[in-house]
Parts: sequence; structure tokens; C-alpha cells
Amino acid sequence: MSEAKTLQAELQVFEQHKLQTNPGKFVVIAKTTIAGFYPDYESAFKAGLNKFGVRGIFLVKQVWAEQPVYLIH
Repeated sequence: MSEAKTLQAELQVFEQHKLQTNPGKFVVIAKTTIAGFYPDYESAFKAGLNKFGVRGIFLVKQVWAEQPVYLIH
């Protein structure tokens, strides 16, 4: 699976589950596997490395009750 398709699958898992049960935490997702929730980015990233390895592909994304909107001018 290409990196772009993997990211697409991970974001789809995030959206399908709406993952709003842990607002403010960071979730680790690899393909279609939710690997856990963590209090900060660093601990989530370290957990992803431990579980999937240095060459593993995984997503770390913060969970929000409502997704923030960023505007760039």
C-alpha cells in the first residue's frame, strides 16, 4: 500500500469512529488499527515506534470534540 493510500485509510478510520471519546488526547492509528490514546504527542509517537517500529507507518492525530479550522492568507 502506498504511503498516500495508507494515510487515507488511517484518516478514514479516524472519521468513521469519530474518536470523540478522548478529546484532547493523541491517537495512534496504523492502517485500520487503533493502537491507543495518549496524553501528549511525544508519548503517542514513542508508543507508535515501539509498536510498529522505526520503519513502520502510523498516524498520530490529536482528538478534538470539534475539529479546529485554520485559515491561511
